[in-house]
Amino acid sequence: MSAEPIFIARNKTDMFLLPQMANRHGLISGATGTGKTVTLQVLAESFSAMGVPVFLSDVKGDLAGISQPGGQSPKVQERLAQLKIDDYTPAGCPVTFWDVFGEKGHPVRATISEMGPLLLARLLQLNDTQAGVLNIVFRVADENGLLLLDLKDLRAMLQHVGDNASQFTTQYGNISPASIGAIQRGLLTLESQGGDKYFAEPALNLDDLIQTDSNGRGVVNILAADKLMQSPQVYATLLLWLLSELFERLPEVGDVQKPKLVFFFDEAHLLFNDIPGPLLEKIEQVVRLIRSKGVGVYFITQNPRDVPDNVLGQLGNRVQHALRAFTPRDQKAVQAAADTFRPNPKLNTAQAIMELGVGEALVSCLVENGQPQIVERAFIVPPRSQIGPISPQQRQQLMANSLVAGVYDKVIDRESAYEKLTQAVQQAPTPSPEQQSSGGFWGRMFGGGSSSPTPAPAPRTSGPPGRQPDSMGTMIAKTATRVATTAIVGTIARGFLGSIFGGGRRRR
Repeated sequence: MSAEPIFIARNKTDMFLLPQMANRHGLISGATGTGKTVTLQVLAESFSAMGVPVFLSDVKGDLAGISQPGGQSPKVQERLAQLKIDDYTPAGCPVTFWDVFGEKGHPVRATISEMGPLLLARLLQLNDTQAGVLNIVFRVADENGLLLLDLKDLRAMLQHVGDNASQFTTQYGNISPASIGAIQRGLLTLESQGGDKYFAEPALNLDDLIQTDSNGRGVVNILAADKLMQSPQVYATLLLWLLSELFERLPEVGDVQKPKLVFFFDEAHLLFNDIPGPLLEKIEQVVRLIRSKGVGVYFITQNPRDVPDNVLGQLGNRVQHALRAFTPRDQKAVQAAADTFRPNPKLNTAQAIMELGVGEALVSCLVENGQPQIVERAFIVPPRSQIGPISPQQRQQLMANSLVAGVYDKVIDRESAYEKLTQAVQQAPTPSPEQQSSGGFWGRMFGGGSSSPTPAPAPRTSGPPGRQPDSMGTMIAKTATRVATTAIVGTIARGFLGSIFGGGRRRR
């Protein structure tokens, strides 16, 4: 049995979104303050009412009101009277709040391995050479069973690969210290933006985004993004990761009577800003194919031109709010937006876009045969839930009663790359006093003789053929020895220099 059509807008005719066409994706666009957020809320609560879970990001902090019954606003009452809607029933939606920082919702986490080198390279804004080195680091970790879960794992792995670069160059390609350093600096920046909270365990289980309540209503998952938007690259990459993971994990379902999940991507222009070619191709592939997994993706942005043509062409359901045109460039943008609609002989689409009032839009959805409707000008119906934010007390109560309460609150730090490499360092033998005073490096350091031969330097990659590269265990041991030696040299040097310059007494 098919679900009831979603009532979107009314003017001379009523405009509906067909549930069986909802996974053909959509676009909500318009200038700031023209009503995009309300349109998003109307769609989200309508999907929830028919049992479809929703994921959306709350960029301005005012979408939490979808959890409460609405209708009290004078503007809502005025619009109801204007549109002659007499069957309005206030209703809130079941919600789950999420927050990367764990402040306004349950923590959202992923592991470094789940993010993968492609998305992580974009997150760190690496060039092609640096991204190639990051791929090598992931490959070495995978082949040697070293889990990359959090930032300290990736740092430890980068140091290990950098310290043993000559052992990997022949097999994987050149690994320059400059690239290793650039990635390490990027990780420090990422950590300052909250990356240490995002990359951890327990990682988000995507099944927790596809839930219904006891009444069969779809849960609306709201990502608190007002603070996250201070790091737009992190925001865009997080949402792209979620979309990619859904695409990879969900089974094929073909044509469905209603979506399995609807995903709203607000501030969509951030996703496509300065995006490298391979990543854009991945986005195009995901958007094109994820509908067969029963997922509808709706982009929310100011202008359709923010979305690349290959992606824009796959967004069948359109709601266009007002755009302002004060310059020739603005006028071109308006005309470009008008050209994305199926023309209406009775409507000058470009002129109408500039004349639309708040809450008014041009609407065109797909009909049963998959073709877009002729564009119509209409008023968006008011939501049945509350417009605007809720109190902190209401949020805390909803979080305490949510389906995932207590599941993600405590961080788990299991054994992974960092722990294994650190353990190797701790188990490395410490040079004896005799070795420090007479042997090898220590003898040369302080003028003593050498009772043992000086270790040969590491061979170059262009050396004699037939030499086998060091094993992983040997390389870890070498790294551990270097770390231990560096620590001992540092201790002796600090004591020696301290006595020269009259340093204070060392604390015991």
